[in-house]
Amino acid sequence: MRWTQCFFPTLRDDPAAAEAISHKLMLRAGMIRQLGAGLYSYLPLAHRVMQRIEAIVRDEMNAIGGQEVRLPLLQPAKLWQASGRWDQVDATLFRLKDRRRVEMALALSAEEVFTSIASDELRSYKQLPQIWYQIQPKFRDEPRPKSGVLRGRQFLMKDSYSFDLDEAGLEQSFDKHMAAYYRIYERCGLAPISVEASSGVMGGSESVEFMAVSDAGEDWMVTCPGCGYAANLEKATTQLVPLDDPASCGEPERFATPDVKTIEALASAFEFAPADRQIKTLVYAVEGEPVLFLVRGDHQLNDVKQIDAVGSTKLRAASADQIQTALGAGPGSLGAVGVNDLPIYVDEALRGRRDMVTGANEDGFHLRHVDVERDVPNPKWADLRSVEAGEACSVCGKPVELQKTIEIGHIFKLIDHYSVAMGANVLNAEGTETPLVMGCYGLGIDRVMAGAIEAHHDEHGIIWPQSIAPFDVIISPVKVTDEEQMRVSERLYAELSEAGLEVLLDDRNERAGVKFKDADLIGIPYRIVPGPRALANGNVELANRASGEREEIALDAIVAEVVKRCT
Repeated sequence: MRWTQCFFPTLRDDPAAAEAISHKLMLRAGMIRQLGAGLYSYLPLAHRVMQRIEAIVRDEMNAIGGQEVRLPLLQPAKLWQASGRWDQVDATLFRLKDRRRVEMALALSAEEVFTSIASDELRSYKQLPQIWYQIQPKFRDEPRPKSGVLRGRQFLMKDSYSFDLDEAGLEQSFDKHMAAYYRIYERCGLAPISVEASSGVMGGSESVEFMAVSDAGEDWMVTCPGCGYAANLEKATTQLVPLDDPASCGEPERFATPDVKTIEALASAFEFAPADRQIKTLVYAVEGEPVLFLVRGDHQLNDVKQIDAVGSTKLRAASADQIQTALGAGPGSLGAVGVNDLPIYVDEALRGRRDMVTGANEDGFHLRHVDVERDVPNPKWADLRSVEAGEACSVCGKPVELQKTIEIGHIFKLIDHYSVAMGANVLNAEGTETPLVMGCYGLGIDRVMAGAIEAHHDEHGIIWPQSIAPFDVIISPVKVTDEEQMRVSERLYAELSEAGLEVLLDDRNERAGVKFKDADLIGIPYRIVPGPRALANGNVELANRASGEREEIALDAIVAEVVKRCT
């Protein structure tokens, strides 16, 4: 292509509203333009990158036996109601009604549709295994869209689904996808870490996320440099330093705490109440009903672990009126001792703790000498807290580290979560009807693109990995008014294109410095410069965007050399 015929609206300066590196550079490079909150138009350069990523994804999915399909983005609510997710999924699901007032949804994911097809069409174990996939937009009504395409309300996703007779078959399908994902990421210039993750509203027994380390990320990954343990913060566990509790303690004792409403204030006012000896009581409305969550005073409640514990996304912090009605006191004086009429979820770090301090459910008073297992009625034990850097690895005991990450893929073992709910059964070898065993596997195309920029850039712009660059090589004549330079440029453009490379000829009547800056900004891996000095010696200059190296190569050898480097 010729630059004068292209639409590359580059910008000289960073947009003020953009924070993530990928967001800034995609705007500056003329790849995207914002239409609304979390909504972006992908311009020609971005489209070319995404096409190359899609080609890699298709190549690897086809290699493991995947069959590509295309399903409707607009889906009847009855499918989501059949799976149970219509009432489970929170407000991120776009819901609407058609002209006949039938409830519909815009695809958040496609488990229901794929399961419906499998239920209608798969009858026997002889038809298994199956892997079906699509590359298609998805919609999520994000409460806080940010970081450009990293958290948008519409995005492009490869989602695939495996159908097997049993869990042994699922293990094989899962392993195939794991291997395919690693190949995809490697070919796209990424080196993510696979971590244990929460399955959330997707359901199933376990899931794995693929995380790319980036300051632009909104997820946190917990890793152990000692043994390689890795988990999303939403799933991670660690070993806590044992605390010395007495073998027994007296009955709970009420004491006055006027104007003391925080963990820190209580610890400062009373020597016997350091934060790690306090019980923090939090009240949430789950499905509209009050529920108590207890964590140690110096720990933080993890919202995803909280959702996993109760099995619902319909929860929010209870209002002051709800708290007063449920417990008879306001925040700062709350506790679970003697509360018999409300569900109580207690973090595992409190198991076995004695001589603790908690609110007395009376404003201005607390209780000491609390034995958690003795005094908290009917606790539901769960892992509720967020781990912190420096805590001991749950596997080897060495200190763990926390890193900000971008999620670029997530795969799930659904087992029979959807097939049982939606009646997707097949006959096994004995002629007995059995539920299909399923897996689902998501990969964000635009997130891979943005992740590649986050991993490969410098102060001048993007440095695309060769495999997903919008063009392989750019030809930048110093002066388009120079007949010899343009003759050589046109010749190289034709020969490189004929050799199968994606070539961009910068035929603009601009200063060389402007052209070189734009070439660096949009990140083309190789730049050929037929300048007067090099041409005088029968050479052209070849610049490597990644290394910054520039060298003169004989004109007659340049095509073969660039083809060799690009293929």
